[in-house]
Amino acid sequence: MSGALASEAAASFDAVRPRLTRIAYRMLGSVADAEDVVQDAFLRWLAADRETVREPAAFLTRVVTRLCLDQLKSARHRRETYVGPWLPEPVLETEDEVEDVTLPLLLALERLTPLERAAFLLHDVFGLGFEEVSETIGR
Repeated sequence: MSGALASEAAASFDAVRPRLTRIAYRMLGSVADAEDVVQDAFLRWLAADRETVREPAAFLTRVVTRLCLDQLKSARHRRETYVGPWLPEPVLETEDEVEDVTLPLLLALERLTPLERAAFLLHDVFGLGFEEVSETIGR
């Protein structure tokens, strides 16, 4: 891949990186895990045939959602699951960001299955239609 193509791919990815990080964080509840998933999505974006992708933001949202679901289902995640009360890691966001997720919403999301959580976040928080949500989570 030439340097120009890589920088173009990076620029298009950086435009949606904050949104992807928020999705991953809200699904996983860990800043470190969210950043790992977003970085993995970036590597997949570099390897993808971007000429065939009509909507990069939708493609990347789907990739991040799938990676989060895979991580939540993995044996490693089950072994590392804390048995006590769960509280999300605090995330400092800039003041100009409009979206605000409160602790009660995070506690409600914790009670959902990973697929239910993904569907809720994609539809209610990020405004995707039901058809897009069903395609993304494969249901």
